[in-house]
Amino acid sequence: MTSRRSLLFALLTAAANLSGFAQAPQPAIPSNSAVSEGMSLRFANGIVAVAEEKIITVADIMQYIGPLLPQIRQEAKSEKEFQERLEQLQDSAIQDLVDRVLIVKEFRKDEKRNIPISYVDQEIANELAERFEGDRSKFLAFLRSKGQTVRDYRKEVEENIIFSYMQGQQRKSASVVSPVRIETFYTENKDRFYQEDAVHLRLIQLSRTESETDATLTQQSEQVLARLKAGEKFEDLAKEFSKDMRRSKGGDWGWQKRSDFRKEFSEVAFDLKLNEASKPILLPEGAFILFAEERKYAGIQPIDEVRDQIERMLIQQMQRGTQEKWLERLRRNGYVKHY
Repeated sequence: MTSRRSLLFALLTAAANLSGFAQAPQPAIPSNSAVSEGMSLRFANGIVAVAEEKIITVADIMQYIGPLLPQIRQEAKSEKEFQERLEQLQDSAIQDLVDRVLIVKEFRKDEKRNIPISYVDQEIANELAERFEGDRSKFLAFLRSKGQTVRDYRKEVEENIIFSYMQGQQRKSASVVSPVRIETFYTENKDRFYQEDAVHLRLIQLSRTESETDATLTQQSEQVLARLKAGEKFEDLAKEFSKDMRRSKGGDWGWQKRSDFRKEFSEVAFDLKLNEASKPILLPEGAFILFAEERKYAGIQPIDEVRDQIERMLIQQMQRGTQEKWLERLRRNGYVKHY
């Protein structure tokens, strides 16, 4: 197999352009209608579960998982793998829809809580404008295709709002992490915060044409470097002169590790001092000028550099734990029957 070399491949080994590789033949994967038929066989009466008074059907599950099917079709390497992932997705969807019913019930237990009608009206207006271009006849046709009335749809929108609100309340309840806990996590997991040498790289590429020689490319590069030395910003010069795909961003390639680079570039880039530009690197593609906007050196990152990262990780852990306990309580206290 061959690949089309782009500038990204020429510069960064890790960012090789894979889109040019020949695609392996895809396994025969069932269509959406076949998936629906398979679920109907799995749930012979078309009912998947009952949560409180809500009947969850095969149609509900298909509506829920439909947008996700193309992705697992693309990723599955065989029909067997597709079927395994599909069953996992179906089971997850069933649990999510059951939990949704229980969460809405929990909200309605408190008679003081309600969703203002204006919130529902606004959400429907947004949907009508964005999804149906403001055409109410298209909107009504969509509801008919789903077998829904406007009243049914309003209830669905209201429950979506309730669901989002209740999840938000749970996240808020687990959003404070003490400094001591952050420091303890850091001390016990320092190896997780090791970083390689890295440089925040900008570059200018002067592309080689049939008439360009090393001498003319070097001359052009020296003119650019002279303007940089005179006080112009590297990013402005990149926008003016560079021919690479990041030109509009001032030649900004972001943070790059030593292992990301080809040897021709790594030896130069990691020898640069902060805010220093390299001499032109001459390659068959053209001349490259590298610029080190920022530097990070190999080693364990100080806690002050990773404190926010640790806090986010711990909050996510706490939120998952809190939500799972909350859902377990709702499941234990609610009526759920699986088929």
